[in-house]
Amino acid sequence: MTNSNPITFAIVVGEHSGDTLGAGLMAALKQRYPDANFVGIGGPKMLKQGFDSLFAMEELAVMGIVEVLGRLKRLLHVRKTLVQHFTNNPPDVFIGIDAPDFNLGLEQRLKDKGIKTIHYVSPSVWAWREKRIFKIDKATDMVLALLPFEKQFYDKHQVACTFVGHPLADDIPMHSDKSAARQELGLDREAKYLAIMPGSRGSELQRLLPDFLATAKLLQEKHPQLKFVAPLINDLRLAQFEQIKAECAPQLPVTAIVNQTQQVMTASDCLLTASGTVTLEGALVKRPMVVAYKFQQLTFWLGRRLVKLKWFSLPNLLANKPLLPELLQSDVTPENLANEVEPLLYADQKMLIDEFTKIHQTLKQDASARAADAVELVLNQQ
Repeated sequence: MTNSNPITFAIVVGEHSGDTLGAGLMAALKQRYPDANFVGIGGPKMLKQGFDSLFAMEELAVMGIVEVLGRLKRLLHVRKTLVQHFTNNPPDVFIGIDAPDFNLGLEQRLKDKGIKTIHYVSPSVWAWREKRIFKIDKATDMVLALLPFEKQFYDKHQVACTFVGHPLADDIPMHSDKSAARQELGLDREAKYLAIMPGSRGSELQRLLPDFLATAKLLQEKHPQLKFVAPLINDLRLAQFEQIKAECAPQLPVTAIVNQTQQVMTASDCLLTASGTVTLEGALVKRPMVVAYKFQQLTFWLGRRLVKLKWFSLPNLLANKPLLPELLQSDVTPENLANEVEPLLYADQKMLIDEFTKIHQTLKQDASARAADAVELVLNQQ
């Protein structure tokens, strides 16, 4: 494509998983368009690559219906500012990465102004509010889907979609070396380790960590040799973790490690984790896990009426069967969690690992390059 002006890619991401996708896509696009500009809202990995972020990514990192309402005024201000900026400085293409409640509205406004739009990471239209697919069709020129069943859903509705695979499946080796990870993290080579993973958001830690720590205490009473490790996304979450631990389980020995989640998962024998992308990461690392989640009560009440899914964790959805135990809301109790974790720590997991390997092979598609191919296709469409 010959163009005297360097191409401008506008990208907006709302949280850390989107930042990882954005950074991979930026790297792949730079190979094709070395002079390209990247502007919008990005996280630390994208900033490292020279991304021009107009707002901090944290502005968009809110989950749950009730939580969003509290921040609505600010979110609307951010969106209005972005619409204005991109109207005055039109990019060659806009790519909204995840954050659908924010990005789809933005994409619609930009597309109305003649800007090409792509949405990277399909919203869970197959799970709830299925009619949103028509809104997505109106707002975007192309959806980039990470999961194969999503592409099938879009094809059924004749909405432009490309299955690109999942970047995590490209980044994580087929075999994750437990003893090497332990050596790197300075963990005991021989012990059994349970990873305590209550999520990356402050609200998730608040709701899940007390139960996770109480679970660890129950397990330690039965298995005094069992050790615990907690990966935390940053120092802010570490401080919060230590504060909650001081209140709930001051005597429990837990090794807290910042910003090495994948290494900690690799070093562990089993994961006790919040729901989210991290469950997919756990499956790709091939570790058994118990998945739990608690919403604000109103969010849960509304969600229960809208969501039509047998399962909520990605490994179960991808396998279309219950590979992992899932506990939701009032079922998240220390006793229930301990009962589910214990057999995963001490029984053979070969069948589960085989299932995880199948998932890994399906998703390993060189996603960033395939996403860049799709972006290039949209760019060159007349």
